[in-house]
Amino acid sequence: MQDPTTMTNPALNQWIDEVRALCEPDQVHVCDGSEAEYQRLCKTLVTAGTFIRLDEAKRPNSFLCRSDPGDVARLEHRTFVCTSNREDAGPTNNWADPASMRVELSRLFKGSMRGRTMYVIPFSMGQPGSDLSMIGVQITDSAYVAVSMKLMAHIGLPVLRALGTGEFVRCLHSVGAPLAPGDRDVPWPCNAEHKYIVSFQDDGSIASFGSGYGGNALLGKKCLALRTASLKGRQEGWLAEHMLIMGVEAPTGKTTYVAAAFPSACGKTNFAMLLPPEGFAGWKVKTIGDDIAWIRPDAVGTLRAINPETGFFGVAPGTNEKTNPNMMAAIARDTIFTNCALTPDGDVWWEGLTDVPPPALVDWRGLDWTPQAGRPAAHPNARFTVSRDRCPSMDPSAADPTGVQISAFIFGGRLSHTFPLVFEARDWREGVYWAATLGSEATAAAENQAATRRDPFAMLPFCGYNMADYFTHWLSMDDRLVNVPAIFRVNWFRRDEGGAFLWPGFRHNVRVLKWIVQRTENTGDGEAASVGLVPGYDDIDWNGLDYDRQTFDALMKLDPAELERELQSHDALLQSFGQRLPPELFAIRRALLDGLDGALPQN
Repeated sequence: MQDPTTMTNPALNQWIDEVRALCEPDQVHVCDGSEAEYQRLCKTLVTAGTFIRLDEAKRPNSFLCRSDPGDVARLEHRTFVCTSNREDAGPTNNWADPASMRVELSRLFKGSMRGRTMYVIPFSMGQPGSDLSMIGVQITDSAYVAVSMKLMAHIGLPVLRALGTGEFVRCLHSVGAPLAPGDRDVPWPCNAEHKYIVSFQDDGSIASFGSGYGGNALLGKKCLALRTASLKGRQEGWLAEHMLIMGVEAPTGKTTYVAAAFPSACGKTNFAMLLPPEGFAGWKVKTIGDDIAWIRPDAVGTLRAINPETGFFGVAPGTNEKTNPNMMAAIARDTIFTNCALTPDGDVWWEGLTDVPPPALVDWRGLDWTPQAGRPAAHPNARFTVSRDRCPSMDPSAADPTGVQISAFIFGGRLSHTFPLVFEARDWREGVYWAATLGSEATAAAENQAATRRDPFAMLPFCGYNMADYFTHWLSMDDRLVNVPAIFRVNWFRRDEGGAFLWPGFRHNVRVLKWIVQRTENTGDGEAASVGLVPGYDDIDWNGLDYDRQTFDALMKLDPAELERELQSHDALLQSFGQRLPPELFAIRRALLDGLDGALPQN
């Protein structure tokens, strides 16, 4: 066990003893967070068959692991928010009674770590000791979790020193696969029968059982940084959001910071690391974070944001030199790959990495694979885990404990119709409405508007309390801020009548960013429209891109009948929150509909 001189927190020592008595591990290891410890644990995982060391020349200090086929993704249906009052969890969360859940989990955790090492991981989301950070301690029986947490958060002795005798978030995790004497372990232990990811909002503690994968097991990520922190933020007057943070540096050297939220499959990480195209000399995008933002008003009423993570847990399929060259550079070494395919020469591959797949691979299940196999070589949710220090586009301000000033919020979904490339909401409250009704198409059918999956603020699986109260919290920020950020909505995915995308996307999205930055500085022009302010053709910088006015007009078209159908479709979402929904959202919706009346065809 760790030198007890570093364990000066009585509550932590007591909790470790309680968990050890409950879970009955063979031994306890308190992580110091050192590089030497990381390498030792990785070597242990290689010996266990969990990690495959990749070719040192092709992918230095990197590893591939394959999860159990039944443990490959975040488990929303097994994720629970426990509150004494069911209404406090709201209709978007799976609710469970905290007392009953504690009894069930105590039964499952009893003896769950037999035959295994219990790792104690002190971690800080945000710089240790910063006023904007939160400290947790994760206890786990997974070495995979221990090494992944090293990449994703500040861990070890610096966190223990910052913690002192203070409070911490208790995060308990077990893969739920105890070993009896003589049992042979498997490369990826998990529990096939029982899986739980639970946030206890009465005391802020987190428990996860049965899964070793991603956000189910790395409890500093979605569990603490979003579900736990979102409630804490509401109580204390700040925001914990599923958002990227990026800086847009102009040729003058001035950097404007924006935060952006997108549902899954909308290119959030690619946007966070965007590389401007040729023709945008002097413009630069700098990355603060690609997934989570903690945003707080400072003493003068300006919103400042930090990325509480220190790494990226990104989706591999679709990542390549065209979509995200900065991420490709980041994962060139020092990376943990999960459920990717293995090449004969000891590298990794996934769908979309190259135009032509290799002639032979070992797939994510460990089976021989060829392009004729009729199945993906990499799992669609295959991942890479890498430190943010490896990313060429990282902004040095990412390590600033005071955060960066947010000048704008951007929200966007994958929609083939109705919404233009970009528009600016008329005011904060209208912007909150557009974020609250955010969604993406669940199918590729442009005409099937019912296929839109609503994902308010891209927080549907992550808001740790009643989302109606979350909307109220966002609306209330307007009265607390002196410098209120503008709110924009974007849509990279609008299609023409033939089904082709109207916007080239990827690196060209910086053209939209430039207009957004100009709007925050009151130097960019726009035109009034039914949804807010939109750019005209001449308001976008087309340098280096041949893009005709007719296509732009189709991209920006606002059809009153389509907008009316869209606004009417919001009713089911809003009604689902019952009496707790702030009535202001209904009033905003009514005002938007009234604004369309004169443009709608008369029967």
